[in-house]
Amino acid sequence: MELLNKAISPTMIVFVVSCMLAVGLSLTASQIVAPLRNVRLVAFALLANFVLMPLVAIAIATGLQLDEPLSAGLLLLGTAAGAPFLPLLAGIAKGHLAFSVGLTVLLMVFSVGYMPLVLPLLLSGVSVDPLKIATSLFLLMLLPLGVGLAVKSSLGRVAVRLEPLFRKVSTFALVLLMLLIFVANIRNILSLFGSRGVLASILFLVAGSITGWFLGGSAVETRSVMSLGTAQRNIAAALVVAKQNFSDPQVVVMVVVIAIVGLILLFPFARWLAKRSKEQGASH
Repeated sequence: MELLNKAISPTMIVFVVSCMLAVGLSLTASQIVAPLRNVRLVAFALLANFVLMPLVAIAIATGLQLDEPLSAGLLLLGTAAGAPFLPLLAGIAKGHLAFSVGLTVLLMVFSVGYMPLVLPLLLSGVSVDPLKIATSLFLLMLLPLGVGLAVKSSLGRVAVRLEPLFRKVSTFALVLLMLLIFVANIRNILSLFGSRGVLASILFLVAGSITGWFLGGSAVETRSVMSLGTAQRNIAAALVVAKQNFSDPQVVVMVVVIAIVGLILLFPFARWLAKRSKEQGASH
């Protein structure tokens, strides 16, 4: 089990870096920035992720009377937005890929400033190092994205050849990551079944999906991205804070369980959104 846990971190790095490289190789900077010029959509995205989702986490933790460590894990994810999985989920859902990348970057940047300010108010004794979170997000997400965009801009033919390769690598790494997380944490996951932790995870993800859908504008392509982006939280940022501030392993376990439940629920949901989008396109 210890060996599996050690393999999770490098596998996640491979997934995130290859995914962001693939996205950068397939888009231009102007395509990513363009959707973010919609001020209303950006405002709704910030409202959903940094006001409503923390409130949802508080409401679920209170309503289900979760133990303190489980509540802490839920609240960590309530404040951590900007999931690296979003562009991949958006691609599966046939959503607006450029908007998914722009939204991911926007939410990541806001999370770096938001978490240190809000978490100490929600959880006593918590201190957050924004520099550590910002550094990891920059190196793993923004830098590979920038490299991909630069190659796409100056070496278009090379980008066309490399993009499918990195896409395949990211897909393989994701499947491996899911297996590693599940197997390495199977005992901890089973231990939560009597604690309402799994139920809290499901309610949290469903609430995020619904919130994002209703605030995602009128186009199905942006609504699906907003729905997936609000539900899927920034697991990496939450884990950094959890490992820095909590000695109780149940906090980290709760974050991991929500991550696993999210993968189990959101990928089929993304496929359903793609089917819905196709049916609506055919009707028009």
